[in-house]
Amino acid sequence: MALATNTQTTYQTVGIREDLSNVVSRIDITEVAFQGNIGKSKATQRYHEWQTQALASANPANAALEGDITAATASTPRVRVGNRTQIFKKVGAVSDTARAVDIAGIDDELDEQKILKGLELRRDVEAALLQNAASVVGSDSTAPRMAGMESWLTSNVSRGTSGANGGFSGGTVAAPTDGTQRAFTQAQLDTVMQSVYSNGGKPTLLFLGPAQKTAFSAFTGIAVNRVNNDGNSQVTIVGGADVYLSNFGKLTVVPTIFSRARSALIIDPKMVKKATLRPMFTENLAKQGDATPFHVIEESTLEVVNEKAHGIIADLS
Repeated sequence: MALATNTQTTYQTVGIREDLSNVVSRIDITEVAFQGNIGKSKATQRYHEWQTQALASANPANAALEGDITAATASTPRVRVGNRTQIFKKVGAVSDTARAVDIAGIDDELDEQKILKGLELRRDVEAALLQNAASVVGSDSTAPRMAGMESWLTSNVSRGTSGANGGFSGGTVAAPTDGTQRAFTQAQLDTVMQSVYSNGGKPTLLFLGPAQKTAFSAFTGIAVNRVNNDGNSQVTIVGGADVYLSNFGKLTVVPTIFSRARSALIIDPKMVKKATLRPMFTENLAKQGDATPFHVIEESTLEVVNEKAHGIIADLS
């Protein structure tokens, strides 16, 4: 095959317009499953407080004499706990020229950047809620910080060798100490679920990072052979599991990239809330020359209604 003499082709043509799609593709995970499942409450101060209450242990030997003189028994006092609000901020700036030029798939670069910064901030909040950070009071030179979910958990825990609890004490929440990492096992999950049940908890969610979700799917349980009977002539390989029916309740597995890879969090979504002092908002700042700066801000904290309702299997490899 050959071209006719002097045939003009695109290889010689000057001025061909670029072919740039008007669709901008983004694959980053923006689903915030923890925030989406837990409750919401309102914070009115930088130190957000609430109270917990425990009942006295059951006494099977509770027997009174006939005609006994009634005397009051000691009551279990309420416990007052709290967490610090954390100011989350994302800052951006867009030049006036960037707003004026024609950009594929974008109407206004300033609006687009505000949306992107808002999505990034939501991810930051999600990660902070799930982490093992200690609470920080804050000062003129130190940013206040909330204690994450891992730091609160002290009652229903499974930790590696040398691992230690954090927990609330005297107005602050300490971070836990990481221990020696070990493989995630079904026995660990069963033990912590039994502990949660014994403390009155009714968790329904199990938050796992990708590696631990894969390990979880390898649990054999009672049914060693999983069968997918969907009527198809071809065999389907079932390589994952999304629900765990334990002796003490059913857990729905929630994969997440925002929790620590070394931890499995057992959560009762009714017993944890995000308390918001200032909901997320976007605000243009004073114009700087030929550009428009802005920030996106949220101020909130984690309210662990009662830490005995949850559990953790920590120090997983």
